[in-house]
Amino acid sequence: MEVEERRGAHAREDEQRREDKAEQQAPAPQAPTVLPPPPPTQAPTLVPKEQEHGGPSIMERFKRMVPPSFKEESQPLLVESWMREIEKIFRAIRCAEEDKVNLATYMLQFRFV
Repeated sequence: MEVEERRGAHAREDEQRREDKAEQQAPAPQAPTVLPPPPPTQAPTLVPKEQEHGGPSIMERFKRMVPPSFKEESQPLLVESWMREIEKIFRAIRCAEEDKVNLATYMLQFRFV
């Protein structure tokens, strides 16, 4: 009986050694791979769509609408009428806000004394 107990003890030790070895040999769980952020890129240059495809420039489209010129008007009603006409053209050609000042300024006519 004592022999059987020793064998049982040895068997348990052997089993424990096998388990320890298996734990040592098992690959450790790996954390998910984290990629570094992409390098910064330059902001794309804003080019009107017509220019990308070789279409007319915003100035050409504006001129085709035959905008009225502004000639030093002192009457508020004439000034408002001119502004409404120019704004109507801006809407028709889908003019970007940043182009409106340049186009409207192009139509100003002043008398130099």
